[in-house]
Amino acid sequence: MKRAIYIFSNGQLKREGNTLVLLTDEKKKVIPVEVVEEIRVFSELTLNKRLLGFLTQKRIPLHFFNHYGYYIGTYYPREYMNSGLIVLRQAEHFLRHEWRMELARAFVYGAIANMLFVLRTYASRGKDVRDQIQGVEEQLGKLSEARSPAELMAIEGHARDIYYGAFDIITGNPDFLFETRTRRPPANRMNALISFGNTLLYVTALSEIYHTHLDPRIGYLHETNERSFTLNLDLAEVFKPLLVDRVIFALINRRELGLEDFREELDGIYLRERGMRRFIEAYEKRLAETVMHKGLGRKVSYRRLIRLECYKLYRHFLHEEPYLPYVRTR
Repeated sequence: MKRAIYIFSNGQLKREGNTLVLLTDEKKKVIPVEVVEEIRVFSELTLNKRLLGFLTQKRIPLHFFNHYGYYIGTYYPREYMNSGLIVLRQAEHFLRHEWRMELARAFVYGAIANMLFVLRTYASRGKDVRDQIQGVEEQLGKLSEARSPAELMAIEGHARDIYYGAFDIITGNPDFLFETRTRRPPANRMNALISFGNTLLYVTALSEIYHTHLDPRIGYLHETNERSFTLNLDLAEVFKPLLVDRVIFALINRRELGLEDFREELDGIYLRERGMRRFIEAYEKRLAETVMHKGLGRKVSYRRLIRLECYKLYRHFLHEEPYLPYVRTR
């Protein structure tokens, strides 16, 4: 089974024969290419054109993150599944306002509905989040009133602010108070976890899009402008509550992260390498978890669910079947 490979050690990544080799000061690590879905680099890494050609041949994206865990770019191999027809259909759905709104509204509906699923899950475990459930439900009811993607983003933002109000209730840990949402830099540990987790999910969605006919540069909820990729941001909204937030709650409630896993730098709070590794381990386990898929009648992993969302969008663009976002109900 293929998986994401994470690199934290400085060194050189190269091709040797039909496999990948990571050379560091400490050791030589052989990485069989057959098991590699994507590569994520958090260190200083030397590579060459021969390696990039090999990654292109094997259809393996290479993602880069900076010292703080922020995504900075991707070596996106030649899009072997690109379809001119789908690119035209994606552009058409972006340019026609009512078509774009249909998709943008669906993404926000999926995001808010999955927030409600998370809240109701913890309510069933004795957490008093009734006010947050009521508030998020009210925002869900306003979706039909929105007349632009910006208004949809505002509704989603209000819902998420209310939803975030339940985080301290769910975790009950004074070392991980939410307080308010802050980014670049995150002002506290909880915000550091949210930012890092969201970054991982954005890249996961991008890698899944790569293996379909879709063009990641054309999004519908997030504005298609100077950003390189936006469709992955749209897809990630649907899955943030189910993947990122559930990972955060599990790590805190099981006390698998502590104060020692964070550092203060440049007026912000960031995960140390050990904290990143622990988060990534929990995140990858969550991606591998399976849930029952009603349409298929069998269990599929969360990673596979993201790919299936891409296929649903593909059918939507061909006018075969309207896109309905994945919403977990049980």
